[in-house]
Amino acid sequence: MTGIGTTLVVGATGTTGSRTTARLVAAGHHVKAAGRRAAPVPGAEPVRFDWHDPATHDAALEGVDRVYLVPPVGDMDPAAVMLPFLRRARATGVRRAVLLSSSAIPEGGPAVGAVHRELPGLFDQWAVLRPSWFMQNFTGDHAHAVGIRQDGTILTATGSGRVAFVDADDIAAVALHALTDDRAPDSDLVLTGPESLTHDEVAANLTRAGGRPVVHHALTPAQSRARLASLVPPDFAAMLADMDHAIAQGAEDRTTDTVERVTGRPPHGFREVVAREWGRS
Repeated sequence: MTGIGTTLVVGATGTTGSRTTARLVAAGHHVKAAGRRAAPVPGAEPVRFDWHDPATHDAALEGVDRVYLVPPVGDMDPAAVMLPFLRRARATGVRRAVLLSSSAIPEGGPAVGAVHRELPGLFDQWAVLRPSWFMQNFTGDHAHAVGIRQDGTILTATGSGRVAFVDADDIAAVALHALTDDRAPDSDLVLTGPESLTHDEVAANLTRAGGRPVVHHALTPAQSRARLASLVPPDFAAMLADMDHAIAQGAEDRTTDTVERVTGRPPHGFREVVAREWGRS
């Protein structure tokens, strides 16, 4: 896209933010990499940013004309801090906003769904990325990955429900287009991988890839809620447990052509991503 200025990536050291930043830098764009510690990101300008500290917002927005938005983690009411920031962003010259949401949360739904609802009224150019559950949940720092490394277990209340897990690299590839193409999507984009898998099938794939047993243990919704409440705030734990229940009922058993339609190539498969990610560690 011609005439691109500076992109602010909020959450630039996170799973999708780091990958989006890397793609923007590789494509020759100037990026402000925002995080609470202003950690250096190769090729980007580090800037301190905290959703809950408005004193950090103006400096982060200076000279910016588009933003990639990762909501505050674990916040059940992100609109309370995000919407004032987005109004400020529009007033300071931001023209395009790309929001990371979830396939499980519709426009107007809980948490970030409220921000999704307001985004089209704030910016003429916008997109909401609604990825399925990340493949990297099984290879990175997520509780699933920790359980796999520690004792070879995955704990969910998803039963035999299927999920079309998506590669975070594919999310970043779509984010790059949404941020820099001449025309913004001006819509929400549901992003999935190429196939739906049960967590039992995920465990079997991981066993084959890693050479040690990985087993999926099915929890009840109440057990899942109690376990998650030891890791995240109780209301957020309840929402995550409800999402597991929705998966068990078939809510995430779908694939879309969005990654290929936007990027021109098919999404990466689970086995390919596991081999790549475990090869990095």
